[in-house]
Amino acid sequence: MGGILWMIIIGLVAGAIAKFIMPGKDPGGIIVTILLGIAGSVIGGMLFGGSDNRVGLIGSVVGALILLLLYRLVVGRRRTHV
Repeated sequence: MGGILWMIIIGLVAGAIAKFIMPGKDPGGIIVTILLGIAGSVIGGMLFGGSDNRVGLIGSVVGALILLLLYRLVVGRRRTHV
C-alpha cells in the first residue's frame, strides 16, 4: 500500500513538473494533468527502473511529458475536426 501511495505522490510531482516544462492550455485541465502525471510515473518507473529516487522521478517526468504530449495531440486534433 505504501508503494502505491508513494507512486501517486511522485505522479503528482511529475505531473506538475511536466506542466511547468510544457506550458499551455490543456483540454482536460489540472485533473487530467495530475492523472497523466500518475500514469507517467507508472510508465516511467517501468521504462527507467525506479530503483534510485532521482532516476524514478526523472523517468516519471519523462513519462508524464510523453503522455501529456500525446494527450494534447489526440484531443487537440479531435477538437479541431469536430
